[in-house]
Amino acid sequence: MKKFNLLITFLILFGTFLNLQSQNKFSNRKINNLKNQASQLVENDKKMTQVMVDKVFSFSELGFQEFETSKYLTNILEENGFEITYGISGIPTAWMASWSNGTEGPTIALGSDFDGIPVSSQYPGVAFHKPIIEGAPGHGEGHNSGLPVVMTAAFSVKKIMKENDIQGKLVIWPGVAEEQIGSKAWFVRDGYFDDIDMCIFTHVSTNMSVSWGKATGTGLISVEYTFEGETAHSAGSPWRGRSALDAAELMNIGWNYRREHLHPDQRSHSIFTDAGDQPNVVPSKASIWFYIRNITYEGIMENYAKANKIAEGASLMTDTNFSSRILGTAWPRHFNKIIAEEMYENIKNVGLPNWSENDQILAKAVQKELGLNPNGLAKSLSKIGKPLPYNVSGGSDDIGDISWKVPTVTLRFPSNIPNVTFHHWSSAIAMATPIAHKGANAGAKVVAMTTLDFLLKPHKLDEAQDYFENIQKKETTYRPMISEDDPPAIYLNKDIMNQYKDQLKEFYFDETRYDNYLEQLGIDYPVIKKDK
Repeated sequence: MKKFNLLITFLILFGTFLNLQSQNKFSNRKINNLKNQASQLVENDKKMTQVMVDKVFSFSELGFQEFETSKYLTNILEENGFEITYGISGIPTAWMASWSNGTEGPTIALGSDFDGIPVSSQYPGVAFHKPIIEGAPGHGEGHNSGLPVVMTAAFSVKKIMKENDIQGKLVIWPGVAEEQIGSKAWFVRDGYFDDIDMCIFTHVSTNMSVSWGKATGTGLISVEYTFEGETAHSAGSPWRGRSALDAAELMNIGWNYRREHLHPDQRSHSIFTDAGDQPNVVPSKASIWFYIRNITYEGIMENYAKANKIAEGASLMTDTNFSSRILGTAWPRHFNKIIAEEMYENIKNVGLPNWSENDQILAKAVQKELGLNPNGLAKSLSKIGKPLPYNVSGGSDDIGDISWKVPTVTLRFPSNIPNVTFHHWSSAIAMATPIAHKGANAGAKVVAMTTLDFLLKPHKLDEAQDYFENIQKKETTYRPMISEDDPPAIYLNKDIMNQYKDQLKEFYFDETRYDNYLEQLGIDYPVIKKDK
């Protein structure tokens, strides 16, 4: 029996050796030729990329409600031979699409977010505030461009893998409800990244860049506190009531007083999600929703514990009861050095898009409208991002949870205008224009080339894994902020989308009738304010 087990072990190791040898058969010259071929395939597919960018822009769907977006993108993936697993982690708009060649080789995940922003409806290519639908959601961050980038890249890599007998597996996935940081921790918890070897993520930006090591910004925990009291007539017998709204307000006041004595690296914000029904009825129920951010997991959980105590105090002061629910989490991000360095070489090879005069006119007009220096679009590449010797606080992204599960980087690609305000209508202006299309095309080339690097250079994937296991994980140990019993908050944004859905449908991009979304909307690109 012992000899049999040794034989089986030998055969497995020998099979792995043969596979590595087959992947190693490609010389550096051949690899570079294949990467150039991938870049050209992406260029050939730029019309497809443009249509996807414009179509997703027109859907304008908020987090957890990306139904039209998911249906549209998964149909394209299925048409291109990908198998789809729908509804992962109990999220209706979440899915994973996979395609494999052979049974060996690495599994590489390619992902991006695709949700929009409330109250950011905006005509693209118009350099001032002009909502398509007043008050409606839109793509006021530019998430409409990310999945078109990775899908275009994946299709080119798939073709090359088939033609050159390159073994491996490609997995494409969406960051659902990133603005609510509501899905990626659930994907990790539920095992969807257990068999992934590395992840290339993308995010819209104003230059082409990648970083490694501890990222700037924060992680966070998103928590809603709900207080319950007793109703009464607010004028006739207020002494019989116990106001849940008083409790929620006291929690808000308590947190704001405590904020003075928190470290400056923290960020925290809140809104009231339920404040009662009408003034003459003492509110029996009220809720307040917090984002609690810090640059470390430990700092997040320490402040979360403080918030829980303040909630308890508010409950005691008002003789009410309270409960809390985690709606989202995001770990502080750490990106892989080896993958980032390989990717940056491809960034240098691809370079920035060739911006037209009209592209620059739009960008400068938007910057002027916002009171900024009208410097236009980026003209030189960013340097590779490296860890800083000091902390920089700021925003969060739940790609952090993925980055602590598998070696990960985020490519930032240049589809937006420098210095616009994100989560704002100004960030939607460029996102269905040639600026977004050119940036997505360039980003897809970088993703395709980097994917081929790690399919064809097994030693580089080994180095990435070594960095992940022996350098990154020395910093801290990943501990999920959610439990097995925490469900995803899939009800979020449902009411907003129901309010605007029918109006938005009238503006869905019809690629069978129009070349681009600007044409459909009747926009003579670019539209700028005339000087008085």
